[in-house]
Amino acid sequence: MDTSDPREERWPPKRGLPPAAPQAPRDHLVWAIFNTLYMNFCCLGFVALAFAVKARDRKVSGDVEAARHFSSKARCYNALATAGSVVLPLLLGALIVTGVIHLSKLAQESVGFFTYQFSGSDDEDQ
Repeated sequence: MDTSDPREERWPPKRGLPPAAPQAPRDHLVWAIFNTLYMNFCCLGFVALAFAVKARDRKVSGDVEAARHFSSKARCYNALATAGSVVLPLLLGALIVTGVIHLSKLAQESVGFFTYQFSGSDDEDQ
């Protein structure tokens, strides 16, 4: 027979997460490889790849501060390469569309102008 008092039974106290140790920074290597292979705008993807490899090397060697520095540069160049590779084709497409629209309106106006000039009334001939 159990003679223990249920009030004496206590759960272990809840503890928060242990103090976080400084995490190793991300090296953004996969993003840099993607930018290098598929969207290499002005070789920024290759530069990002170089910094990502440097960040990974520093992370493996244990130099967290240098790894964080190179990781930040890799992220910056990756963002620039991605933005340049997405924004510039969209801008070029928008310029082509507006140019085609402008040229079509200009062609319609010129057709109207020339049909008016050549199909004038015969009053001028008399």
